[in-house]
Amino acid sequence: MKLFDTHCHLDFPAFDPDREELLRGCRERGFVGIVVPGVTREGWEGISVLCATHRDLLHPALGLHPLFTDHHREADLEELATQIQHHRPVAIGEIGLDFYLPDVDRGRQQHYFELQLDLAQEAELPVILHVRKAHDIVLHALRRRRLVGGVAHAFSGSRQQAEQYLELGFKLGFGGAVTYPRARRLRRLARELPLSGLVLETDAPDMPPAGHRGERNRPDHLFEVLDTMAQIRDEAPERIAEQTTANALALFGQATGDAPS
Repeated sequence: MKLFDTHCHLDFPAFDPDREELLRGCRERGFVGIVVPGVTREGWEGISVLCATHRDLLHPALGLHPLFTDHHREADLEELATQIQHHRPVAIGEIGLDFYLPDVDRGRQQHYFELQLDLAQEAELPVILHVRKAHDIVLHALRRRRLVGGVAHAFSGSRQQAEQYLELGFKLGFGGAVTYPRARRLRRLARELPLSGLVLETDAPDMPPAGHRGERNRPDHLFEVLDTMAQIRDEAPERIAEQTTANALALFGQATGDAPS
């Protein structure tokens, strides 16, 4: 089976002790791609170097995460435009809106989100979205632009919102959360939505599967997400892997050089 993890923070210090070993294991087990998203400008260089070192497997996405707006500056947007021009990531991300906590600066989040969407549209790059308690606002922003698509990472919205993302050319990311038996609504979506609109992800080192609660998540835990999706959908894991990998390659493949013919 070929697997593609569309969201894994392999640049984080949590992976410093065994990053090379993990990547070697991923190659041996059939991984064909892992997208490493950025969250602040300070992390972009490390992501670029890491992905250049492992360009056969790792692909950089650069962006300004909505929960780190205190770290972001206007000059970061100018630098992002420069990075896009000279180093062309596979996507802009992760970007979005997170209104889960009551005291966040919504206006500042939306400012950076909207301007990064503009950069993505201009560069014709997909976006990786981080969205909590703000799906309708995000969807409104997406409809006002002509984007090439992207991923609604760790999707947690409604069926109606899911269908709206799909209509806009987005894929929905499913990861460790779907492995928890109590996630009934999410599991129902995983079962009922078309496989052509889904991709797999880990969000490692965060969001571990049910069997690893409290542990560091790892990219190879994607197999547990895959197995759960296969059980929920009553389909063969090979079928899930084949289609979700094809979906990821169709989305990111133009930049990775692995687009389906």
